[in-house]
Amino acid sequence: MTPAARRILGSVIVIGVVAAAGAALYVRGPGPMAFSGGPKVALADYKGANPTGVPANMTSASPIERGEYLARAADCMVCHTAPGGKEYAGGFAFKLPFGTLYSTNITPDKETGIGNYTDQQFLDAVRSGKRHDGARLYPAMPYTSYTYMTDADTLAVKAYLFSLAPVRAAPPENTLAFPFNQRWAMTFWSALFNPDTRFEPDTSQSPEWNRGAYLVEALAHCGECHTPRNLGFALDNRKKFAGALTAGWRAFNITSDKTTGLGNWSDDDVVSYLSVGHAKGHGTASGPMGEAVDHSFSKMAPTDIKAMVAFLRTVPAVPSPDLPAKLAPPAPPSHRDGMTANALGKTVFQGACVSCHGWTGESALSPMATLTGAWAVNDPGATNVAQIVISGTKRHTPQGALSMPAFGKSHSDTEIAAVANYVTARFGSKGSQITASDVADLRKQTEQ
Repeated sequence: MTPAARRILGSVIVIGVVAAAGAALYVRGPGPMAFSGGPKVALADYKGANPTGVPANMTSASPIERGEYLARAADCMVCHTAPGGKEYAGGFAFKLPFGTLYSTNITPDKETGIGNYTDQQFLDAVRSGKRHDGARLYPAMPYTSYTYMTDADTLAVKAYLFSLAPVRAAPPENTLAFPFNQRWAMTFWSALFNPDTRFEPDTSQSPEWNRGAYLVEALAHCGECHTPRNLGFALDNRKKFAGALTAGWRAFNITSDKTTGLGNWSDDDVVSYLSVGHAKGHGTASGPMGEAVDHSFSKMAPTDIKAMVAFLRTVPAVPSPDLPAKLAPPAPPSHRDGMTANALGKTVFQGACVSCHGWTGESALSPMATLTGAWAVNDPGATNVAQIVISGTKRHTPQGALSMPAFGKSHSDTEIAAVANYVTARFGSKGSQITASDVADLRKQTEQ
C-alpha cells in the first residue's frame, strides 16, 4: 500500500470512528437532569442541606431503619416478589417483546439470594448492573437510575435486606430469544447508557428541589416507566416524562404540559395522587402506579412527597399528541342518553360496572371509583381501561380503599374490548377501537 493510500485509509478510519462515536452519543442523548441547565457539583461540595439519605427526622435512625425507608422509596419489594410468593424472594416475571425475565432473590439466603455479597459487590449490582460473579444484569433492574444513589444509601438498603429472614428460592430461568439472551452484550449497553456516576446537586436550585430530584431520579426511578425508550431501549430524555407503554400499561405524561401532563394539576392534587393514589377530578392510580403508591409513595414522609412535586413542576412540557386537549365532563345520568351505539359494551357495563361507577361516571360509592377526569378513560388507546377490567385493582391505600374485582376470567376478550370501547366513548373525549386481539395481547403482557 502506498503512503498516500495509507493516509486515505487512516482518514477513513478516523472519520468512521468519529461518526460512530457521534451516533452513539446522539442515541444516548442528554442525562436526566440536563434540562435544569444549572451548575452541578459533587455532593461533598454542595453547601445546602444534604438532599440524599432519609428525611431529617430519621437521621439518627439505625442503618437498618434508614435502609427500610430507602428500600420502600426505591420500591424494591414489588419487583422482587412474585404473586403469592414471599417478599423479596424474586421470581416476578417481566414480559418483554423478546421473552420473559424473572427478578432475582434479594433475601440474604447464601445459596439463592444475596447472602454472600460483599459491600462492594452490592454497590456494583445496584449501581453498575454487575452481579457478584461478574455477569451483567439486564436493565429491567433500573441500575441506570439507581446509579445516582450514594454509597451510604445503597449500603443502608443492604443492611435492611440482610436483616430479613433468608428465603431459599431460585427464580425460573429467563426465556429471552437470541440475541437478547447474551448477557455479555450488556457490557456494551451499560458502557453506553449507564453513566455510573453519583447524584450531583444543582446549585442554581433550592435544597427542596434537589431533594426531589434525588428521590425522583435515583430512588423512585420514575423515568423507567414514564419516559419513552430510544433505539437502544434506554431512556430517551429528550422526551423526559412524556409517558410510555410499560409492561402492558400506559404510564401517562408527568411533564409540566398544561393539557396532557401535570401543568394544570394543583400541588395538592399531585401530592394526593402520590400519597393515596387518588386526586379529585384526575382519577385513581391502578396497575403498576397503584402498586407504587401502596408500597412506596404512601410510606414516604410528606416533606419528601412535596419535594418530588417541586422537582416535577420544573420538568419541561412535552405534549402527548394522541391524548385529547380537553377531558370529557360527566356523562348524562340516563343510560338512554349519551353514547349507546356499542350494544355489547353497554350490556357488559350494565351487568358488571354500573353499580360502582354509575351512568355518569361519578361514583356514589367512592371517589376512587369515579371515572370522570381520569386519563385512562380519555385515552383513545384504552390500554389501562382494558387492563383494569382484566386484572382489577387491589388497592391498600388509604385504609378502606375500594378495590375493583378482576373480570379477566369471567369475560371474554371480545366482551372486554367491547366494554373498554364503551367506557372510553361514554366517559372519555374519544371512543377507542380496541379489539379482542389487542386484549389478548394485553393479557399476555401482564399474566404471571
